[in-house]
Amino acid sequence: MSLRTRVSLPVVAATIAALIAAPAPAEAAVTIPAFYTPPATLPAADGTLVRTEPLRLALSLPGITGTLPGTATRIMYKSTDSTGGPVAVTGAYIEPSARWRGAGPRPLVVLAPGTMGQGDQCSTSLALERGLILGTEEDQFTVSIGYEVLAIYRLLAKGIAVVQTDYAGLGTTDRLHTYVNRVDSGHAVLDAARAARSLPGTSLTSSSAVGLYGYSQGGGAVASAAELHATYAPDVPLKATYAGAPPADLAAVTSAIDGSELLGALGWSVNGFAQSEPGLRTLLDEYLSDAGRAVLKSLSTMCVGDAIFAYAGKRSTAWTTGGQSVADIIKAEPVLQEYIGKQRIGTRKPTGVVRVATGVHDNLVPHGQARTMAANWCKLGGRVVYDPVVLAWTVSPLINHFGPLLTDQGPAVDWLGNRLAGSAAASTCAILPLQP
Repeated sequence: MSLRTRVSLPVVAATIAALIAAPAPAEAAVTIPAFYTPPATLPAADGTLVRTEPLRLALSLPGITGTLPGTATRIMYKSTDSTGGPVAVTGAYIEPSARWRGAGPRPLVVLAPGTMGQGDQCSTSLALERGLILGTEEDQFTVSIGYEVLAIYRLLAKGIAVVQTDYAGLGTTDRLHTYVNRVDSGHAVLDAARAARSLPGTSLTSSSAVGLYGYSQGGGAVASAAELHATYAPDVPLKATYAGAPPADLAAVTSAIDGSELLGALGWSVNGFAQSEPGLRTLLDEYLSDAGRAVLKSLSTMCVGDAIFAYAGKRSTAWTTGGQSVADIIKAEPVLQEYIGKQRIGTRKPTGVVRVATGVHDNLVPHGQARTMAANWCKLGGRVVYDPVVLAWTVSPLINHFGPLLTDQGPAVDWLGNRLAGSAAASTCAILPLQP
């Protein structure tokens, strides 16, 4: 089976520019299927399937012809959030059409999506069904593109089964998505593997190896999952992880995102923090202006495209009563510093071998903090393959961040496939100090 994806950096640049400049068309409201409303009571065991239904796959991305090479099932499963409470998480399992040609039974990869937004209409499982979502949500224009289909296609073409998580609160209608929450996202990834392995009628077996794949928000989610695996889900046979551009240090990422094309991600983080840690709401009441409250409420129902339309290039100083930025507030408030510190990834030894890739000119999810995570894992005795991605610098932080996703995607999928096929990978920790 051939893979026909021809997406270049100039195309990416043109697409981003078009999103920023284009007017927002009037469209019909986006309907969230009833499937996404969780039941009142959830099962006790993490990873237990709550409900399933067939999922029709759609494609609307250039360079890929036909539908995804597989059969999909929409899933809802039980997980545990960062407060220790039960949470319903949705996603999708895709059984490949292609035969697995590696050693052993067909493996499974959990794909953790990159940033999609915070509105329920932004979930990746819904994007797999609809491809491109255009419409209105809460009386505002919304646009969501299922860009993770590129990586999913590559994995399926190798005969690797894929389960994709929507994360806590993204899609499910009972709560807000806790964007970049380390524990919520790590648990959602590991429980997605459990759910897929229990799904009846698949070609997976109890001996199927498991890999994790994610970039950006997804890179942080799988990095967290690799750290949490030993204590939270040792029953999952995790073999290898690809963590691309992980937001491992949220303090550093907060400063970088402010004023960029993706300022909306900063609002999603704040919204998620306030939901996960109610004690932080007192700080919001103290610092947020009426305009800031309106922005955060608006962002809570937006997808990436919406946020680019509305907030590209703006700053969080417009959200506060005294003109402070979110980074300034973090520096001034020990309680917030403590919370952000608990979100740091890189303080626990990960399970299996992990390939960490980060663009050396990434100034949106800064290269330096991702490299530090890899170095810290090495110090803890982790098996790390560190791959800095060298591309030309551009004036756009979003392109500097998104470019490596595309250029490194093929090598990343090949690397992960080789690990799942039984090929060993030597750690590169010894040479990391010599790498950019």
